[in-house]
Amino acid sequence: MTRWLDADEQRAWLRLAGVMLKLSPALDSQLQRDSDLTHFDYLCLAMLSDTEGRTLPMSELASRTNASLSRLSHVVSKLERRRWVARIPSPESRRVTLVTLTEEGWDVLVKAAPGHVETVRELVFEGLPPEDVAALERVAGHIVERVEASRLRTTT
Repeated sequence: MTRWLDADEQRAWLRLAGVMLKLSPALDSQLQRDSDLTHFDYLCLAMLSDTEGRTLPMSELASRTNASLSRLSHVVSKLERRRWVARIPSPESRRVTLVTLTEEGWDVLVKAAPGHVETVRELVFEGLPPEDVAALERVAGHIVERVEASRLRTTT
């Protein structure tokens, strides 16, 4: 039997659907216009920049960017062609491939970050009180965990 959404859930769902459908293209548009990057390109570079040695295993980068390994591999190949990242074998395991942010990639990220952060601030955080920022983090975390758990159930 289908458990239909009640009126409150329906309103919340439609708002969330609006966020999903409108936010990503807005972020992509700003980054494409200003930096010739997609939002996912930027996210990959940013996640690498926040790590020791600006390097992560592919699987860890996929986890941090909420991406599948196949999608990440495609994007890393594109970023490699632009010389913004490099793939290197792990010294600990032949089965692990590391991705490292190059100096050229770092420079691209440094130039792109101010405009991207300003867009995120404008579209997401302007006017939100701290308790709503905390609620947004909690709710988004819950949704990501549920989606990830569902994906794991269907792949095992």
